[in-house]
Amino acid sequence: MANHPRGRLMQDYSTKRFLLVDDFSDFRSSLKAMLRDLGARDVDTADCGEDTLAMCRHKRYDIILHDYNLGAGKNGQQVLEELLIGKLISHQCIFVMVTAESSQAMVLSALEHEPDAYLTKPFNRASLVQRLDKLVERKDALKPILQALDKSDPAAVLAASVTLSQQDKRYAPLCQRYRAGALRELGRQDELEALLSGILADRATPWACMALGNLLQARGQLPRAREVFEQGLQSFPMMPGLYDGLAAVLLAQGESSRAQQVLEEAIKLSPLAIRRQMELGKLALQNEDFASASRAYRQAMEQGRTSLFKSPDNYLGLAQALTAQAGDGSLDKRVQADINQTLGELQKSYSNDPLVQVRARLTHAQSLVKSGDPALAKKLTDEALTQLGELDQFFSAAVSLQVASQLRELGQADASDALLKNCAEVYGDDPAVMQGIAKQTDDPDILGAATEAIDFNRQGVRSYQMGRFADALELFRQALQRQPKNISIALNTAQSLLRLGGDKPDEALLDECRRCLEAVRMMPASDPRHERYQLLHNKAFGA
Repeated sequence: MANHPRGRLMQDYSTKRFLLVDDFSDFRSSLKAMLRDLGARDVDTADCGEDTLAMCRHKRYDIILHDYNLGAGKNGQQVLEELLIGKLISHQCIFVMVTAESSQAMVLSALEHEPDAYLTKPFNRASLVQRLDKLVERKDALKPILQALDKSDPAAVLAASVTLSQQDKRYAPLCQRYRAGALRELGRQDELEALLSGILADRATPWACMALGNLLQARGQLPRAREVFEQGLQSFPMMPGLYDGLAAVLLAQGESSRAQQVLEEAIKLSPLAIRRQMELGKLALQNEDFASASRAYRQAMEQGRTSLFKSPDNYLGLAQALTAQAGDGSLDKRVQADINQTLGELQKSYSNDPLVQVRARLTHAQSLVKSGDPALAKKLTDEALTQLGELDQFFSAAVSLQVASQLRELGQADASDALLKNCAEVYGDDPAVMQGIAKQTDDPDILGAATEAIDFNRQGVRSYQMGRFADALELFRQALQRQPKNISIALNTAQSLLRLGGDKPDEALLDECRRCLEAVRMMPASDPRHERYQLLHNKAFGA
């Protein structure tokens, strides 16, 4: 510890690695001088978010003081998102959001991503050291928990949380949150529910409301989940995450209009959350509220230009909403120009993604039909079909259904049916996907093809769970014969082959397993089964 000028002990900053990020050089110099006065020796500076990310890839920092508004590039919120998702900073790192702005939208947006502290300009050396001292003290106390989080070891997080809460009651509420996260990671749902219910019975807590609501929804207890979120919002009407949870439950209950209203309320509070704008755009489009969908997708597109969560779906959604807004009428030149510009930017941004190019052409063709240019619409549709035939990849179920619908609308019923048939083969074990297919076609060859395969797969799963691995394998083989591209069936077959083969599977079993995995290697990385595929692939082919 070093001596404070007034005699109070303060933290030793001489060994801490600092990063200061601000686009004003005078402020950087002033802040660096303050830190030097505190004894800091290792102080790096940057003037933009892109530099923050680059520097954090090569050096681990203990304390980051990051401005929120950095001009044209990434803002502080977007940088923090990328640092956390990319694991470019340790859980032990202190991240302080610094800003001269104090609007509700900005503050709520920043706090949603939970920086360790929020510091408003201007501030002096005394207020800075007071804030930093408390943050360092807290991180030091939490060190065993944070180290376990860095190692992705939920069991160790759980143990350390229990120990610290017993040792120092001041940290008991914080330890409860870490404990809850660990129980969720470990899949101990009954214990998690009991813990969260106990916390809320004692005192309303926003994070516990969100955690319990999300848990109950995941367990299919929708009325209880709804009640938790609604009660949470009565106590904490300024917490956007509670609105998100309630909207998800309402949507699951079939109340899509009410779900949209709830999301709109959340966006009024915190309009800078790109993923929430995306969700609103998707929901409003589904509800045929095309004006709201246009606004939400446009916001998501604008915010997404410098965000990790930039998505082609925002550009496509905006173009689709603008086209649909015309109803049965024709598109005027101004709207068509807006669509052209949106899709042009999309194609430029994703020039190396052939699937995006296909979707952009089809979306553009739909708009051109309405603006009275059928010749160009047909040309773009034909180009999209040619590209589609050359694609060696699986689409997500949502994209497959969307593209099939567009093809049908553009008079390409055969191509639409072919895509739906492929979708049924790949995702036929998912009832929601099959419902989506049934909305577009009543062809028994498409709808019935999956039934027999799914039945064999279901029987195989039961046999596997009972430990009858040889029987399970035969059933999965039967299922796979009928649907050779079905992701779930292929993975089940591969897993059974590896299970039967033991530590040293013979070459024939290994070859069969590899063929199963190769058949679904083009599954989208966004698919929730992709992690399972990777694990099986590592076992079959060697990590």
